[in-house]
Amino acid sequence: MSTVLHIKNMVCPRCVKMVRYVLEHEGQVVKDVTLGKAEIETEPDAAATARIARALQDEGFLLLDDRKTQIVETIKNFVVETVHYGELDEMNENFSTLLSQKLQKDYHMLSKLFSETENTTIEQFIIQQKIEKVKELLVYGELTLSEIAYKLGYSSVAHLSGQFKKVTGLTPSHFKQLKEEKRRSLDNI
Repeated sequence: MSTVLHIKNMVCPRCVKMVRYVLEHEGQVVKDVTLGKAEIETEPDAAATARIARALQDEGFLLLDDRKTQIVETIKNFVVETVHYGELDEMNENFSTLLSQKLQKDYHMLSKLFSETENTTIEQFIIQQKIEKVKELLVYGELTLSEIAYKLGYSSVAHLSGQFKKVTGLTPSHFKQLKEEKRRSLDNI
């Protein structure tokens, strides 16, 4: 019987590799690791679970055992994965519908739980993630602002620019001049 471990602070493909490494180093047979969770072949006993938790914590991760926290982390990981590694321009449905389908829970319940736990709304978290992705794409300089707006599912460049200025206090073009100074790593958002 396999066991799924829910893990906080996994935000990128390197995190997936590190969690896999930690679990294997702790003697676990790893079936799969994705953002926010890892499936191992057997259920570890209490001592092994404690060792795994310590080893993960040493690398900046947190083993979750509370169901509400697991749901919030699943929401956060879904948003990060979709915004940073997905194709928002190809999304046919909004985040609320996709989250409800993924978690098989009412969106209003998910929204309330997220707000209580994170002191921000799911919508604000999505906006933060999108703005961080915009910053990344601006720094790379490979896409125009119009292409960035389309790629991230904005209705217009004006909408993206307005949201960017509201969150950062800067216009996208001013930010581009500043380059890396205003970027934050995903795990610090």
